[in-house]
Amino acid sequence: MPLSEHEQRMLEQMERALYAEDPKFATALEGTGLRTYTRRRVYQAVAGFLVGIALLMTGMVAKQIWMGVVGFLVMLGCAVLAVTGWRKAPKPGEQQASGEATADRRQPRQRRSFMNRIEQRWQRRRDEQGQ
Repeated sequence: MPLSEHEQRMLEQMERALYAEDPKFATALEGTGLRTYTRRRVYQAVAGFLVGIALLMTGMVAKQIWMGVVGFLVMLGCAVLAVTGWRKAPKPGEQQASGEATADRRQPRQRRSFMNRIEQRWQRRRDEQGQ
């Protein structure tokens, strides 16, 4: 569910304030590395799956049952890694093109909930200071 314009403006203000107060911490919170990490993990899992197929076939040709079992287990493990990595990857509609401003991008579900908690805390502090 996309954020309303008011929520996007508030989030942008919070991000600017965070960058002004602690740029190092704000940079660490950026989620751009998640997509790259997930993509790399899926590619590695696919490569491992192919190695598992090669081991399985080699075990069958050489009539080495243990090698075939190891190949199958490698394939199974890599398939699990690929599927879990694929589920964690941000969906194409969740982030806009990278040429746009960071504050305008929509955040993945987990990050949105984190940002919602931070926004609520920020609002409470502002309300407490205003009283």
